[in-house]
Amino acid sequence: MDAADLVFTGGPVHTVDAARSRATAVAVRGDRIVAVGHEEVRELIGPRTDVVDLAGRLLVPGFQDAHVHPVGGGLELGQCDLSGAVTLEEYRRRIRTYADANPDLPWITGGGWSMETFPGGTPTREQLDEVVPDRPAYLVNRDHHGAWANTRALELAGVTAGTADPADGRIERDTGGGPAGMLQEGAMRLVGELVPRPTTDELVAALLRAQALLHSYGITAWQDAIVGGNPVTADAGPAYTAAVRDGSLTARVVGALWWDRTRGAEQIPELIEWRERLTGGRLRATSVKIMQDGIAENHTAAMLGPYLTGRGRASGNAGISLVDPEALRAYVTELDAHGFQVHFHALGDRAVREALDAVEAARRANAWSGTRPHLAHVQVVHPDDVARFRALGAVANIQPLWAVHEPQMDDLTIPFLGAERAACQYPFGDLVRAGATIAAGSDWPVSSADPIQGMHVAVNRRSPDAAEDVPAFLPGQRLDLGTALAAYTAGSAHVNHLDDTGTIGPGRLADLVVLDRDPFARPADEIAATRVIQTYVAGDRVYAAPDA
Repeated sequence: MDAADLVFTGGPVHTVDAARSRATAVAVRGDRIVAVGHEEVRELIGPRTDVVDLAGRLLVPGFQDAHVHPVGGGLELGQCDLSGAVTLEEYRRRIRTYADANPDLPWITGGGWSMETFPGGTPTREQLDEVVPDRPAYLVNRDHHGAWANTRALELAGVTAGTADPADGRIERDTGGGPAGMLQEGAMRLVGELVPRPTTDELVAALLRAQALLHSYGITAWQDAIVGGNPVTADAGPAYTAAVRDGSLTARVVGALWWDRTRGAEQIPELIEWRERLTGGRLRATSVKIMQDGIAENHTAAMLGPYLTGRGRASGNAGISLVDPEALRAYVTELDAHGFQVHFHALGDRAVREALDAVEAARRANAWSGTRPHLAHVQVVHPDDVARFRALGAVANIQPLWAVHEPQMDDLTIPFLGAERAACQYPFGDLVRAGATIAAGSDWPVSSADPIQGMHVAVNRRSPDAAEDVPAFLPGQRLDLGTALAAYTAGSAHVNHLDDTGTIGPGRLADLVVLDRDPFARPADEIAATRVIQTYVAGDRVYAAPDA
């Protein structure tokens, strides 16, 4: 047999196969794995074979992110970055520093601020005017479901006390009825549509900046949750096509085309055209993203019952179904018939049920197909709907980092959901026990793209940096490490239709990651200390840590 191009020895190797088997050596020829085993694999080492001595470090399949926004995240890395801070004073300092360093920019843009910083989660335009009085400023929050705008931006957009709330959003208002400076959900468009669009060169630079970061986390493939069409985000399509054309796209990418909720089925022929135009090389635009609701913190996630008021009483608001449920069933049925995967944003229990109802309608009309629909976020799932994921073949696309006690959960969510509904949040364990297929993603830049941090939370239900007195969040919903790792590998590969990735075996693509330790051999509360030291896509090394 011909010698291998690349051999890993000295294991362990966690294959993520059905038996969760272990090996100690893997051989690669070209872009494929040709052997998995033990000492016998060394027979494939030739004079030109690149040999990697694992020296007890763990080899795993490449991680895949089933819901991420690389181009938007890459752009934000080059704009006014407010992530990681939680005080108004620090936000003001960063905004002022960025504005002073960029005096020629017509707009101050960026984001990453946390709702927990402000009473009720809503900042004011005056707080932003103090540091940017002369130019429009528009800064999205950490969740990307709201934006902070200064007075100049609101004036340019013509937003006044007389401006009506859009059907899919809300303008937060001051005591006089005027715009307070916070725009929720669809109201973001009022200002967001005026923000200058980035050039194709800037989009490509953002994509490559993000790709380098994701590879450093061991991510070899992802599903971009918005490609084209969203009026308040940059269109990632041109960046991907340019990167495919010049060969700089090293990851495998599925693009989720944006469903314009202001339109109906007449847009499906356009989506089919986009699918053809954006499919080539390592890019396939075979998914369609439908936003069915908002988020719980601003009470736009669609719930089966009303949110509570600050006094614990039922309010008149149960959130927003952004697409009419009956129309949703028809749209999803037609998309499924055209071979599209549907990628739902569904946080509230009503949105989850509406998405599952749409999948069920498609199954009845089209019979079962290989489109693999998935519901992202699934924050609140009614117990009656847990088993429906398996029954309908709908994948639960989880973002584990959110399943923790932290201010947005404890101060802005639990008090307004009530105890019974709050206990139905992020039911990862229940979904697995019911036989659902689990995939995992980050929603970066909403939260960290690091899968290891996500696995730590999925297993521990606590943030890695949580104080000792912070309890685990609904600990009965914990996953074991093997299941969590499978969600970030085989599960997300299933969602991405990358069926020759996600596990380590002969004939599989050589998308592989070397970790600096074997986290299975250490206590669960040490998972987050694990680091990626090498990442390979198709047998080519795309990342090496400085000390690799």
